[in-house]
Amino acid sequence: MAEQLDKIYNPGEVEDRLYANWVEKGYFTPEVDPEKEPFTIVIPPPNVTGQLHMGHALDETLQDILIRYKRMAGFSTLWVPGTDHAGIATQIKVEEMLRKEEGLTRYDLGREAFTQRVWDWKHQYGTRIINQLKKLGSSCDWTRERFTMDENLSKAVKEVFVTLYEKGLIYQGERIINWCPNCITALSDAEVEYAEQKGAFWHIRYPVKDSDESFVIATTRPETLLGDTAVAVNPEDERYTHLVGKTLILPLVGREIPIIADEYVDKEFGTGAVKITPAHDPNDFEVGARHNLPIIKVLDDSAKINENGGKYQGLDRYEARRQIIADLEEQGFLVKTEDHVHNVGQCYRCSTTVEPITSRQWFVKMGPLAEEALRVVKDGTISFVPDRFSKTYINWMENVHDWCISRQLWWGHRIPAYYCDACGETVVSREDVTVCPKCGAKMRQDEDVLDTWFSSALWPFSTLGWPEETEDLKYFYPTSVLVTGYDIIFFWVARMIFSAMEHMGKEPFKHVLIHGLVRDSQGRKMSKSLGNGVDPLEVIAQYGADALRFTLATGNSPGNDMRYSDERVEASRNFANKIWNASRFVLMNLTVSERKIPEASQLTLEDKWILHKYNQVVKEVTDNLDRFELGIAVGKLYDFIWDEFCDWYIELIKPRLYDEDCPTNKAAQHVLSYVLSGALELLHPFMPFITEEIWQKLPHEGESIVITQWPKYSDSLSFPEEAADMELVKNALKAIRNQRSEMNIPPSKKAKVYIKTEKSDVFSQAAIFFEKLASASETAVCGDDFVPPANAVSCVVEGAQLFMPLDDLVDKEKELERLTKEKERLMGEIKRVEGKLNNQGFVAKAPAQVVEEERKKEAKYREMLDKVLESIKLYS
Repeated sequence: MAEQLDKIYNPGEVEDRLYANWVEKGYFTPEVDPEKEPFTIVIPPPNVTGQLHMGHALDETLQDILIRYKRMAGFSTLWVPGTDHAGIATQIKVEEMLRKEEGLTRYDLGREAFTQRVWDWKHQYGTRIINQLKKLGSSCDWTRERFTMDENLSKAVKEVFVTLYEKGLIYQGERIINWCPNCITALSDAEVEYAEQKGAFWHIRYPVKDSDESFVIATTRPETLLGDTAVAVNPEDERYTHLVGKTLILPLVGREIPIIADEYVDKEFGTGAVKITPAHDPNDFEVGARHNLPIIKVLDDSAKINENGGKYQGLDRYEARRQIIADLEEQGFLVKTEDHVHNVGQCYRCSTTVEPITSRQWFVKMGPLAEEALRVVKDGTISFVPDRFSKTYINWMENVHDWCISRQLWWGHRIPAYYCDACGETVVSREDVTVCPKCGAKMRQDEDVLDTWFSSALWPFSTLGWPEETEDLKYFYPTSVLVTGYDIIFFWVARMIFSAMEHMGKEPFKHVLIHGLVRDSQGRKMSKSLGNGVDPLEVIAQYGADALRFTLATGNSPGNDMRYSDERVEASRNFANKIWNASRFVLMNLTVSERKIPEASQLTLEDKWILHKYNQVVKEVTDNLDRFELGIAVGKLYDFIWDEFCDWYIELIKPRLYDEDCPTNKAAQHVLSYVLSGALELLHPFMPFITEEIWQKLPHEGESIVITQWPKYSDSLSFPEEAADMELVKNALKAIRNQRSEMNIPPSKKAKVYIKTEKSDVFSQAAIFFEKLASASETAVCGDDFVPPANAVSCVVEGAQLFMPLDDLVDKEKELERLTKEKERLMGEIKRVEGKLNNQGFVAKAPAQVVEEERKKEAKYREMLDKVLESIKLYS
């Protein structure tokens, strides 16, 4: 007898033991093997500050499904894990800790000591999310784990920066950038999120110098008035042609500013005149550059009014706004105020309203880099799944702005630029520079660090050893597929593509599989503020990793959000228990020790049916996985295992299993074992732990399901005729069960079943099934000339008519008595509901949902009454 399973499946006991064994055996560590085709995924590196959330769990589950499938399919599979240093997020975390625990700021420590503290924090907490990924069952190659500030990855960052600088694709310039006054750093366009805010349009009068005329200009940010250096009108606007070239007196400030003509101004919008503040608006900055206007910055890094703001200096931007509005009104410059709701840019990290501000920063020139990045998506070299996201990508890339890459932080890759204060020389270098090559004076390094996304943009090739020409890089690059959420297409996906095309001359991956967000059961985004977040580790502790993974894969469709609920995880746990209990039954009845398919002569109708069904599911699941239809694949496996294997095949073969003298007993065992093992192999990428635990106890070859061969479709297992015949039998069995259920006949009440059919050979083989599964006392397979008993209950299915004598099924008098009582009860319910619905007061005052429920009840009761009346007619 085969080794047995415990009565109850305990994921907590199984999962850690199996995972440790897999890692110890090196199953996740591939070799460079020219005989095998590589399959590579790089993990979207979670922030080193992070804890596993449902988004990670979904992302990693989908990747692991693909990796485990391809590993079993014979590929040399590499899944590169790692974490991102997450500049802003990590620095804020450590600064908070210092403030709370020691009452210190980073400035108290100084740069070197502070960055050392961040490294200490990373060493203490940075492995937390990695350990959590392991709890999920992620089959990453931990020997190749990377961190974006590892020595080699830092070398790659320097190489890219210097190379782009030497090509003129990185430059330093005074530009309008997005500034977060809370994080006190620049942000790229992709790091700004937009949200509606209530605000106002303040209409302000700007008087023309030495004239009675004036302009009325509307603004949503009156505090920036302090930095106005012109008012612009459209050159074709005849209302203002005579004023172009004259000057205005800036309200509150008294500074004279010119009236200029520029095509940027829409003469149909508002009054056709706009204030120009080059230091605090990106469009105004461009206008200012065209007209050589002065740039007057009036906000400091904390969004307080600076020394250019006169009496408002030191005020927060919003307090300054209140005072400026009050002063404008008092001095007669405020014409009117209109409420206004508008989209406002916010920091993606802290949600603080971002200020457009002029600042000297480092930028990547995106125009030349975008060309190849667009081509590889447009010509299909890289495909998005689903394809609609390629349009999102193309639209963004075609309208991309230069990328601001400098950040005013201490944690991150420091910009490799060096300055000589003595002679003004700037050197950008791969190596540290301490002495000026021009004058010999001491040089200082740029204080800023690079945008976190600058290093993660290199992730697909820097993790494989670039800029060195390593064996891993030559074999595993380009990677095969990137799995990520639609929310970071701009942050990360686009930047990886243009970086790879520029530095590798080859695409970073062949496919981009986009998934949606995990929402709660009501469709809301999970968030701390709503309190609807779910900790995946708590779910794993309660239900097991397999149940969580199965839930996240079930119903998953590329690019679409999914809803999470405890009920769905419970259903997945129930599926695991179903598999476990079915496997326990199999092992308790298994005496064979070899995994094989019996000779065709030994196979019965039900054997050929289940083998055919299994063969079909092998083909379909493989095709689905190859097309990234993971949700469809797992749905087919669920239906096959639960319905066809557990609920049908096991029940169909029990008479053969229990009868040791049955000539096909061993054949039944072999088919049972073969199909169960194969189904577990197909399910393994989705539920790795329970499948390994059961598979090890079944007859098998090889040491682990992790590295066993993926099942293959075989023509020798194709039995379409027998499968179709078995479906006829199944339909007949279901018809009898349904008929008995409608008549409330218990399984213990046996009845003879007559089967009138042209397929007598098929139903003769299946006669025993009607006795075991349809409570038949006896089964008679009859030809076309059969005349059924006069009072027989009948069902019609494809290929057969089924009859059961009514006298075998019920005691007529008792059943008529029961049905009469049920009729009276239903008529009473209908009368009660009709009374409510005919009451106009109830219909008018009750909630629509309550009224609708009553209507549904009435329809249900009438349907039930019709069936009762039919039955009374039958028995009368």
